[in-house]
Amino acid sequence: MLKLDSLLAFVTTAEAGSISEAARRLQISKSVASERLAELERNVGATLVHRSTRKLVLTEDGSAFLERAKRILREVSEATAEVSERRGELVGPLRISAPVSFGILHLASALSSFLRENPRIELSVDLDDRFVGAVDGFDAIVRHGPLPDNGWIAKRIAPSRRRLVASPDYLKTHATPRTIGDLEQHRGIIYSNRGASDWRFRQSGRWSVVRPGAVMRVNNGIIMRDAAVEGLGVALLATFVFHNSLASGKLRLLDVGAEAEPATVFIAYPYARRVSAKVLALIAHLRAAFGTPPYWER
Repeated sequence: MLKLDSLLAFVTTAEAGSISEAARRLQISKSVASERLAELERNVGATLVHRSTRKLVLTEDGSAFLERAKRILREVSEATAEVSERRGELVGPLRISAPVSFGILHLASALSSFLRENPRIELSVDLDDRFVGAVDGFDAIVRHGPLPDNGWIAKRIAPSRRRLVASPDYLKTHATPRTIGDLEQHRGIIYSNRGASDWRFRQSGRWSVVRPGAVMRVNNGIIMRDAAVEGLGVALLATFVFHNSLASGKLRLLDVGAEAEPATVFIAYPYARRVSAKVLALIAHLRAAFGTPPYWER
């Protein structure tokens, strides 16, 4: 008969790459972790891992068994959480993905207050600007930009505007741009995940794309903001990235007579899975924490 402790030891060992590290993560001794793994192999009648002094490698049977073992543990965890939710408690794991800059600047404090209100939730946060897929195992994703594909159900958290900014020092040595065309004569700090398409403006009902000379291409909004503060060039940034720098006078807004393409901060959960009470509670908490309009837009 398969035991959950043995399944957990196997999955943790596979993810950790060693029995010693798995034991540390599970807070058990190495001998106990090794025995649980051996017990699982006896029960399934197959060798799941090749052990050596240098590294641990999954066998073909082990690789095939791993995904099913993960699914069993996840379903048990979700079933346990569902029972607790019926009693009005929010407990168990909650795994989310979020973009790096927004996660550091705004999501971190909101999640801290969420955990203070729900101390039995075991939160795991992965900061990554890459758009993850529904098969990556996240309960929910927070994103800034276009809505995800049909594998997700998206809920709006807050609107987001993009504005052109530059430092006072930069504007002292470069003519302040007044039109979209003027931007092409300036040094641009470009968000590399979107390339030239990020510099899109709407004017008189029509969209225009501007391609300034790039002084820097980088896939992080905080680095872009800091480069703009240092006077390296003009940046097109979400207001949640630079609102404090604007208030302190380190950056100034630029008006070129056109509105940059807006975006949305949203949270999404997989279409194929039942949305948990934890995710619904997180959505409500984030909306309340950011406000309407969000505090970075006020």
